[in-house]
Amino acid sequence: MASSDPAQGNVKAGGYETDGAVDGSQMRRAVFMAVTAAALGITYGYDISNTAAALQFVKRDFGIYGAINTASVVGQIAGAILGGPMANAIGRKKSMIIIAAGYTVFAILTAISPSAGLFLAMRVLLGITIGLSITVVPVFIAESAPASRRGGLATAYQVTCVIGIILGYLVGYLLLPTDTWRWILGVAAVPAFIVLLMLFRTEETPSWYMLKGREEEARRAMERIEVAELVEPSLNETRNSLSSQPAGSVWGRLREMFHGGMARTTIFAIVLGFSIQITGINATIYYAPGIYSRMGFTDTATTYLVPSLVQFLSLISVVVSMLVIDKVGRRFVLITGISTMIVATIILIVTYLVSGFEGTAAGVMGLIGMSLFTMGFTFGFGSIVWVYAGEIFPARYRSLGASLVLTADLVANAITAQLGAVMLDGIGLAGTFGVYGGLLVLALLFLLRYAPETSGRSLEEIQDYWNNGARWPETEPSSMA
Repeated sequence: MASSDPAQGNVKAGGYETDGAVDGSQMRRAVFMAVTAAALGITYGYDISNTAAALQFVKRDFGIYGAINTASVVGQIAGAILGGPMANAIGRKKSMIIIAAGYTVFAILTAISPSAGLFLAMRVLLGITIGLSITVVPVFIAESAPASRRGGLATAYQVTCVIGIILGYLVGYLLLPTDTWRWILGVAAVPAFIVLLMLFRTEETPSWYMLKGREEEARRAMERIEVAELVEPSLNETRNSLSSQPAGSVWGRLREMFHGGMARTTIFAIVLGFSIQITGINATIYYAPGIYSRMGFTDTATTYLVPSLVQFLSLISVVVSMLVIDKVGRRFVLITGISTMIVATIILIVTYLVSGFEGTAAGVMGLIGMSLFTMGFTFGFGSIVWVYAGEIFPARYRSLGASLVLTADLVANAITAQLGAVMLDGIGLAGTFGVYGGLLVLALLFLLRYAPETSGRSLEEIQDYWNNGARWPETEPSSMA
């Protein structure tokens, strides 16, 4: 897609330069489509936190505990694997509609499940819709947004995830008097249904139409989001990107992704996805009531309200990231976020090695540490994953590439979901965050070396970066926001 430089008033695409700019109506349309797609993140976030509120009730009624999160994560992995082929086969828009509709249905069926077996089956199916979502949405946004706003709009998915997490905790707190998990989990159908209705007003992406050889529809879609002078150059860029590789099966394209310049892209994406979750962020959400009770917040209501406060601070953090990511660059946001998480782990380790769990000071420092840990994640890792997942792969591999990124993310999530509670019981808070801190340092060293700065680059320029041995060609970015 073409990109623009607001500061210079010029727009470039495929070597063409004009004085045009995306007009107000086009930008509003692009923002609406991106935000609507990103709103699916509410379902992901809500699922992470509402299970924390429901755990005690499900354990009482069905005698299961850790399997609740595991079932969802297994489904998410399956969904992430299937998301790329699905998005290519039926389109990004239709995929998102199916995702929202499926989540609505499975949330209701989960809430009325009469047995543990059926409950876990519905959790798996619910997880599949989430896995599909986190794969399809970044691709849709990347292909629908102007390059100058792509980073910020992609980050909107993390914003809605955090909003969903906050809602999950608050709903859990408000519904505690009902003494049941059914309402806590069933309410998730409401935002999913609202998003479903909004998705019917979105449009399919030009890249998918070009992928299917439907050039007239691609042209009309491009006209809705690009200035007239750049419609044809932008279509030519996409056409050239798609035609540079021969057609093939899904498995054929997967094999291609591990050869030549694409291998660099693929390996980087997989390591990035794995690094995001192995550092323990979701485990701190899944087991938040237990973590905060260990810090001295023993009142039941408080163990839900305190995590909500922490997530509210992280919401501020990710909004800041969304606003600055296209200005300061991807690497700055990523490195700053990880560094903040490392500082947070040091605070938590020192606090609970020195003071144990006694005293108000330990509780306050623990709260500060958890706040910084979560804020650092949403500012860096949490924002960047959706940006990189949607933009670092060329059009031919974009959906499959996003699948690989998020599958690696979810595999690591499954590991931490299983080991998080074990480590807390076995080595305590200080030891657990010591492990997370060590992994964060390794992730930081890797990303300092290999994470590319893609801000202001067109999707085709990013493709050239990897094909050029992970080096930018001797040209300036086509835009800088």
